[in-house]
Amino acid sequence: MPEHPPSVLGLAHRRSSVSIIRVSLFKFVGLLTGVFFLAGYLILYLAHDLDRNEEIESAFYTRKAVQGLEKSISATVKDYAFWGDAYKHLHARVDTDWAYVRQNVGPTLYTDYGFQGIFVVNATDQTAYAVIDGQLTSDDACGWLKQALPDILLKARAGAEAETPTTLFINIGGRPALVGAAAITPGTDPTVTPDDKPPSVLIFVDILEDDRLETLGKDYGVDELRIATAAELQGRSVLALGKNGVAGSLHWEPPKPSERLLGLGLPLIGIAALLVCLMAWAILRRTTASAQALDASYDSLQRSQSALAISEARFRDVAEASTDWIWEIDRQGRFTYLSERFECVSGLSRHDWLGAPMDQLLCTELGTVTQWLCIPNRRPDISVQCRYVDPKGQPRITRLSARAMADKGFRGTATDVTEEVESRRRIEFLSQHDSLTGLPNRTRLREFLDGKLKTQPTAERPLVMLSLDLDRFKPVNDLLGHAAGDAVLSEISRRLANRVRHGDLVARIGGDEFVLILTDLKGQDEVEALCQRLIESIERPIQVGEQEVFVSASIGIAMAPTDATEATELLRYADIALYEAKSGGRNTWRFYAGDMNSKIVERRRLESDLRFAIKHGELRLHFQPRFRIADGKMVGAEALVRWQHPERGLIPPDTFIPIAEETGLILALSNWVLETALRYASSWPDQLFVSVNLSPTEFKRGSLVERVQRALHQSGIEPGRVELEITESVMLEDPQGALEIMRTLKRLGIRIAMDDFGTGYSSLSYLRTFPFDGLKIDRSFLSRLGATDDDRSVIEAIVGLGHALSLTVTAEGIETQEHLSLLRSVLCDEGQGYFLSRPLDTDGFSALVRVTEGAALTVKP
Repeated sequence: MPEHPPSVLGLAHRRSSVSIIRVSLFKFVGLLTGVFFLAGYLILYLAHDLDRNEEIESAFYTRKAVQGLEKSISATVKDYAFWGDAYKHLHARVDTDWAYVRQNVGPTLYTDYGFQGIFVVNATDQTAYAVIDGQLTSDDACGWLKQALPDILLKARAGAEAETPTTLFINIGGRPALVGAAAITPGTDPTVTPDDKPPSVLIFVDILEDDRLETLGKDYGVDELRIATAAELQGRSVLALGKNGVAGSLHWEPPKPSERLLGLGLPLIGIAALLVCLMAWAILRRTTASAQALDASYDSLQRSQSALAISEARFRDVAEASTDWIWEIDRQGRFTYLSERFECVSGLSRHDWLGAPMDQLLCTELGTVTQWLCIPNRRPDISVQCRYVDPKGQPRITRLSARAMADKGFRGTATDVTEEVESRRRIEFLSQHDSLTGLPNRTRLREFLDGKLKTQPTAERPLVMLSLDLDRFKPVNDLLGHAAGDAVLSEISRRLANRVRHGDLVARIGGDEFVLILTDLKGQDEVEALCQRLIESIERPIQVGEQEVFVSASIGIAMAPTDATEATELLRYADIALYEAKSGGRNTWRFYAGDMNSKIVERRRLESDLRFAIKHGELRLHFQPRFRIADGKMVGAEALVRWQHPERGLIPPDTFIPIAEETGLILALSNWVLETALRYASSWPDQLFVSVNLSPTEFKRGSLVERVQRALHQSGIEPGRVELEITESVMLEDPQGALEIMRTLKRLGIRIAMDDFGTGYSSLSYLRTFPFDGLKIDRSFLSRLGATDDDRSVIEAIVGLGHALSLTVTAEGIETQEHLSLLRSVLCDEGQGYFLSRPLDTDGFSALVRVTEGAALTVKP
């Protein structure tokens, strides 16, 4: 064979080197291209998984929001439907005055709860009562709701015996509306006997407006909750309302965490790919040129290896730029690869864990991680939450995604979701606990109570419920501010929690209302001992800034199974017992007794009757004359209100005045007394004045000065003939505000007298500071006259004090001739009492005025 010339051999050698270099380079580029595609795929997969999880969570909280709305309307309609008074006034007969005028089932349900429609459908399925947007109408329920009612009525009546309301989503004028319905039953009212007719049905309608949906969404952490449009119905994030979405659908905007991930990851991968392409092009040029010279082959190889190392470093940089860490395990479940991000996220050492079993690091709630990985037909896009402990001993939570490899190992990513899980737990905690005190709220209380009642407590080991309400707490907010009130509530909550045993519950269910559920008290003596300890603990002073605050508590007690076996009844009975404790003087406790319920029912009726009496002229005024003791001439009279009940007869003020003060009716009652008394007094002789008692509530609200001005203008009486009597409690609650009001009244020409002088703590300082014209000696001083030798001295001192301050002194409760003689001897100015004259109605007083006008009083010896 002829020998090839050197030039030909060199050319062949160069061509072979170039081919080998090109093939190797193309393989390397192809490998890196595959890696970049894998990285891009993983990022896209993670982005899709994050968005899908956020969409699932937002759908979950949207359903929770709708369920909460249904529970709210169910609870409200249940409270009104299962009520004895509602049965009498809306089923037995429709009493529009009771329901609408007295606002028992009327416009307050629109202003307070936002119910646009309220209907009562009677036993014959006819609309018997309707209130729309707070206005009484004669509209038919079917016509307003634009659909038939048989299904709603049937479900509502089916739940009558179990006292279970029903809810339904419907469409009204293109807007979804939530309908709550319940059969009207007597509830637990023992005074009502059900009839044989089918029960009437009470229907509440809540139309879901845009602002209502937006507020509801914010409460549950759902963005832009609204009615879905036709275009949005074809996409995701849609919740149908009603069967097959007949009432419409809700749409919201779930968060998009993928946008941030893709915005960071894909550009990095693109930049890396571009750099690799540029490198490949540069390497190809250089290696092609170097292949032309055999002596440069070694340098060309070194440059290729260096470029490969740089490329691998760039790939590691891209992988470590992700917020997740990447892992691989072999078929035995041992780590074969952990990205450097593993150390940054977990704080653990890669070197320590490479080769270690994965199950030693991570665990799930359902078993080991390798068991989860080996589940047959496991979907690769499903992730699992795992737990591990960081170097500081703190538990951490990670979301693990995995895919099988060809060698029966697995690789995947791990995302730290500890903060996300903690946020969810926090939301769940806040949904069942009070944000101020951290105590369980009404929702958690109901769950706890239902669970305890299922254990079937016995009479020997009862379940005890204490309903506790703070006394003297309102002045703390009024005088020191709500921040001080919050501090007091937090301290009281801590004290209550320290007084109960493990396994018991202390819940805050209102402003200053608490409920305690106790399980280890064996009898009434132990319950009373605990109540005593609780009150003593609460009465200890509370330091708020530089102030010491003192409050007390009243406690109502109900026990299962002795009093009730249902949570609702137990709560109601404890509230009834609490009311009795407050009525008994506060700072005490009362056990529930059967007759308490009837008292509450009676009080409700009396309150309702009083509201009716003020509006429909059942009140009467009596006048008790006041006489000048020196010469016996009548100088004026005190106006006293009486209630002429059509069934109960004349009701004294001691019975209905406290009810009026507690329910807020005192302003309407006092306004009627003031206007009526001044109108009657305007026809009396000019030398006679009229005296009217004022409630402390009128100084805090009620526009007292404007009401007095209006009464003076309407009656035309001279202001100097009007005297207003106030008690010391007015100055106790808000001294500065009371002083400003009293000065304004004095500028009108009104006289002001301190009533019940001597029964308070600081009466002398008040007499010197406030612009009083007179004081009235409390009747208790005259009633004790003769008990000791000091009685005359006390009365003489009060009269002397009043004269020293230029005040007119009036004695109340003159019952005997001895009382009158004593008051004459100490130079008391005026007096009133049964010995001089009983309170008289308007006709009787007018007759007395005609007889005594211009003449001295004649008193029998």
